[in-house]
Amino acid sequence: MATAIPLVQADRETLVDIARARLVRAIEAVGRGDEEAMRTLYRLTSAKLFGICLRICGERAQAEDVLQSAYLKIWENAARFDRRRASPISWLAAIARNAAIDWRRSAEARGLLRQQPIDDALSLRPDEGAGPDALLDQRDSRATIDRCLAALDARAAGFLRTAFFEGLSYRELAAREALPLGTIKSIIRRSLVRLRACLGDV
Repeated sequence: MATAIPLVQADRETLVDIARARLVRAIEAVGRGDEEAMRTLYRLTSAKLFGICLRICGERAQAEDVLQSAYLKIWENAARFDRRRASPISWLAAIARNAAIDWRRSAEARGLLRQQPIDDALSLRPDEGAGPDALLDQRDSRATIDRCLAALDARAAGFLRTAFFEGLSYRELAAREALPLGTIKSIIRRSLVRLRACLGDV
């Protein structure tokens, strides 16, 4: 007997893919000089990139300055981003990390910082485990998901909400609703396609 896969996993994977694609589209639009895309990119990623800058700089005020410098570099270099060679968050994080390391080395050379090893800073890498969905503003993201779910058939939306919040598998949901497993799978898959299309337009 095949193991039932929790629907919440499928839903999460869908949202992760959408969020990653959203970042890719934003970076590529920035590369074409789109200022609105730059504002969107900043909103989606500034918290994570600021965390990287703060860990390396050690001071909030300096980290904020370095963050702005990093976004200037992102604006200047976005046209060079290649989605086939790097994930969007890895590419962005590398720019922030390098900007912070450059600032720290300059500050140490000028005697503005106590000499400290920067091995930790050199080895710092973005946390890929959190996934790009963690970059989305939580309130905005939840409101968007709710709006897209509201556009679905009420029963289908109910299935997705139940699976997302309760973590039911397809088989468990079929038993709970007294429906054939194939029917549940069909409804869920069609609904996820529509949900993906709605969220992809954001």
